[in-house]
Amino acid sequence: MTTTETKTKKIPTKKVGTKIPKVTKPKVSKVVIKKDEPVQKEGADGRVILRIRVRAYESKILDSSVKQIMDTAVRHDAIIVGPVPLPTEIKKYTVNRSPFIYKNTREQFEIRVHKRLIDIINPNAKTIEALTNLSLPSGVDIDVKML
Repeated sequence: MTTTETKTKKIPTKKVGTKIPKVTKPKVSKVVIKKDEPVQKEGADGRVILRIRVRAYESKILDSSVKQIMDTAVRHDAIIVGPVPLPTEIKKYTVNRSPFIYKNTREQFEIRVHKRLIDIINPNAKTIEALTNLSLPSGVDIDVKML
């Protein structure tokens, strides 16, 4: 091959007779609500879930209060899911030790917030009343939601 000759590459071409399969969308069925039937505001299965999130700085106090909540719910024949330990939230703070001579030395502090999650499925009125009258130690934060 000389310098004036060039090599030609054969470019692959698409065959004319091939078909690309079409992607079809799934059919969506419509939900019809009759006027005679009341609309349920509970979960998808028709059940009420009481979700309790408990937070505290000390894990021992948190565990004792969670045990107290679970004992109260079991005493009133409630179905309990949990306690589920959620990730510990860690807040870190860095502070100067001295503003003048030893300015480069620093102190680090951290606050750990421990969390637990408890679900009570289909609680009755007595269970909810017993949980509201429950006295827990100070330093324990409780969030209750109805799902």
